[in-house]
Amino acid sequence: MHNFKKVKISGVNTYDLPTISWVQMKKLFQRLENGETEVREELIKCNLKLVLSVLKNFTNRGENMDDLFQIGCIGLMKAIDNFRLQHSVNFSTYAVPMILGEVKRYLRDNNYIHMSRSLKTTAQKIQNVRDNLMQKNQKEPTLSELASEMGITPEEIVLAYNASMEPLSFFEPVFNDSTDPLHIIDLLKDVQNEDEQWLETIALKEALGKLSPRERYILIARFFQGKTQMEVAQKVGISQAQISRIEKAALRFIRRYYKDQVTPKEQFSRERLTESGSVRKENEI
Repeated sequence: MHNFKKVKISGVNTYDLPTISWVQMKKLFQRLENGETEVREELIKCNLKLVLSVLKNFTNRGENMDDLFQIGCIGLMKAIDNFRLQHSVNFSTYAVPMILGEVKRYLRDNNYIHMSRSLKTTAQKIQNVRDNLMQKNQKEPTLSELASEMGITPEEIVLAYNASMEPLSFFEPVFNDSTDPLHIIDLLKDVQNEDEQWLETIALKEALGKLSPRERYILIARFFQGKTQMEVAQKVGISQAQISRIEKAALRFIRRYYKDQVTPKEQFSRERLTESGSVRKENEI
């Protein structure tokens, strides 16, 4: 598995990539919208970690990571060029799907399983022999009959036949309801990244990181582990009603965080939920 923190990809030292706050980033985007095109390069450099975070989901698929990094950077640049502050979302929330989409399009166009030319020729000969035997004997020839007629082993017949099947892309749709298609790659299990899958989504991680340990535990237990409010209440040691209040406040905070509308007052009051009517600061789990 690639350790992106200690390697160079496409000549970029991933160990020391710069990052900036959302407030600083908004100022850069404001300058970019005002025509200061020179800040585009700075925005690219400060968001390369978004590309690396997306690529973590493709590290065990035999792909050239230098190529994927360059493709991901194309997605990042498209996101920077199309992002507008009036979108009312953090840039990472906007950029990650565009980076991922660019990588998936690249894989869709390039990751086809191709049969070798010799197997293709053999498969065509098998089909011709099969047709001749069917016409002659008025029945489907057996595997042994085909092998004997062609002078090859039954195993070679099977190999050529399997290879002659229509090649499929990993991104071939297997279901499409016109809004959210399901592709072959969606059905493949990724054991390495299964536990973190898209809990690793950048925007969600940012929002969860702003919560208190107790709030974070409650949301993960409720929505990622499928626990009931009563089960979480027993684990934390408070009432089900309190779990409900904390959960609602945390979800409300996350929704507002995505829209960049959280005020210091809301941040403070959320951390001061009560257990029995008296105001007190939450104890961490």
